[in-house]
Amino acid sequence: MAGDTDYGAFVEKLILQPVPSPHPLPLSGLTFAIKDIFDVEGYVTGFGHPEWARTHSAATSTAPAVLAVLRGGATCIGKTVMDEMAYSINGENIHYGTPKNPCAPDRIPGGSSSGSAVAVAAKLVDFSLGTDTGGSVRVPASYCGIYGFRPSIGAVSTAGVIPMSQFFDTVGWFARDPTILKQVGLVLLESSSMHPVKPSQVIVAEDCVRLSSIPSHRTIQVLLKAVEKLFGGHIVKNVILGDYVKDKVPSLKNFMTEENNDQEIPTLAALSRAMRLLQSYEVKKNHGDWVTTVKPEFGPGIYEQVWEAMRTSADNIDACQSMRVELRAALTALLEDSGVFVYPTVRGPPPKLQMDAAAFEVDMAKAFSLLAIAGVSGFCQVNIPLGMYDNLPVSVSLVAKHGSDGFLLNLVETLHDTLKEEIQAAEGTSH
Repeated sequence: MAGDTDYGAFVEKLILQPVPSPHPLPLSGLTFAIKDIFDVEGYVTGFGHPEWARTHSAATSTAPAVLAVLRGGATCIGKTVMDEMAYSINGENIHYGTPKNPCAPDRIPGGSSSGSAVAVAAKLVDFSLGTDTGGSVRVPASYCGIYGFRPSIGAVSTAGVIPMSQFFDTVGWFARDPTILKQVGLVLLESSSMHPVKPSQVIVAEDCVRLSSIPSHRTIQVLLKAVEKLFGGHIVKNVILGDYVKDKVPSLKNFMTEENNDQEIPTLAALSRAMRLLQSYEVKKNHGDWVTTVKPEFGPGIYEQVWEAMRTSADNIDACQSMRVELRAALTALLEDSGVFVYPTVRGPPPKLQMDAAAFEVDMAKAFSLLAIAGVSGFCQVNIPLGMYDNLPVSVSLVAKHGSDGFLLNLVETLHDTLKEEIQAAEGTSH
């Protein structure tokens, strides 16, 4: 078990040395940690559950994503705690303990890449690797007040990573500053440094902004002020994303329900339902045999989700597929060449620890209406920390179309200095 000094972030300490090179390396001198979902040769990959570790043998090779950063010059110092089977965005684990959120110790750290986010937020490492299927990098990045990057689907190899849902699985990463975030990205994306490109438009999803419980003057407006100073206000546009998606993604009607409430955007709630259905179906396909044979113990919320997944049928799976294609085409058309969306990463500050199963489900369903936009379209998304509001971390997301990862990493780095001034100004006036 991890000790108190490391915020409970690690499930196992180990040292993987960088691959020696005669040339200067981009990640030289940096340390990192990896979520316990990545294979490391000679070690058992634990997948957040002692029963998984007990019933699986040691990996015979190391995941390409881990090898890439080792070749980039970084040193790995350990494997981090994660939610059981990666099936939660809360970050609580009944077996290994919940990593402590350094920003807000009485709040959840977010998951399922909980330990990886905490290790970075607590300055135990310079960066870390996680995975993001439904939101498992974006959510803990937001809750722990750090940068988190979910790449375009297929942009970084997921070989040697235990699958959850191949339609949505990505290898993501965390850092405290955008320069390291970008350097790690260039190594993982195997791309040379891109020339900075000015965004052609910054599209604010107004209806998504309204879902946030945090006042917009501490989130969206802070980012927009930095955008206006750097690129001019003329590139900022507004859209009601739910209405646009409703018009352009006809197959979403298969997932719409009659229930309507003020807290939801019906089309995005439908998007979230479709994503969770497809994810459940694939969890069953990937891990159903193990779950039904071993019958492992799961924590509250996760238990209900896993067994619901075991009952998922193949109905509607084709509709999910056509909807994914339609959504990607619709959002790509809206962004054009180098546009970005702006909207909240999550609906509010990190919830308190030890949520019961019913509250867990409500919270998950709400969170996924925002997370499913990039999740289903396969777009890249970055969580940008914006300091503290009411003593809790706040953030915002930028989202760019599939394959624009280098552009998005550059943009975040370009915004940094101006954004820092705006955050300081906003923190000064919001008390």
